[in-house]
Amino acid sequence: MEASTEARESSRVRARILMFAGFRLAIVTVVVSAIVATFFDTASRASINPFNFFGYFTMQSNIIAVVILLLAVLATFRSRPQTSVLMLARACGTTYIVIVGIVYNTLLAGLEGGVSLDWANWVLHVFFPIYAASDWILFGDRTPVPWTRFWTVFIYPFIWSLVVLVRGATDGWVPYPFLDPSQGYAIVALYAVGIFASVAIVAALVWLFSRLQIIKP
Repeated sequence: MEASTEARESSRVRARILMFAGFRLAIVTVVVSAIVATFFDTASRASINPFNFFGYFTMQSNIIAVVILLLAVLATFRSRPQTSVLMLARACGTTYIVIVGIVYNTLLAGLEGGVSLDWANWVLHVFFPIYAASDWILFGDRTPVPWTRFWTVFIYPFIWSLVVLVRGATDGWVPYPFLDPSQGYAIVALYAVGIFASVAIVAALVWLFSRLQIIKP
């Protein structure tokens, strides 16, 4: 009798975990649809340069975060624990996509250019950043991310910023107006420092929340 009860409880827990993974997979589908729709919408109106289209921090961060979320989903479906590397990647990906939401809604919202499809713009700049933060905070299928790995969160923003500055100084392309070198490198440097400070603050919160268990999926 006791074994039967334990088996039923285990089955219910497994079903709940799979439902949670299915919900995450639905989120992945929505974000991927927004990225693909934006690509084809842009291509329908002008000749598209993939280095420019995928050069935006928004696009790269959404792709990074959605791929990492998909890897977490696959691990769940295969009944495998998330590795420490995947957990670190999730922490970094969550940081980047939250930064997308913060920067867009404080510096870029309402400006011309960017994502023309309203629904895709909302998904990439508002919905997914909010969801990613909520997912990380609320659901406890994670282990504490070690502070000794905190420095890794700065690798991608540093490389991205370096590439943008080099391109701005050579071919003149910049993804965002506040990084345009024509306004002076002192101004660009101030924005860059502000962005890196934001990364540090958001990442510190992500690292801290990795130590909390609120809802166990």
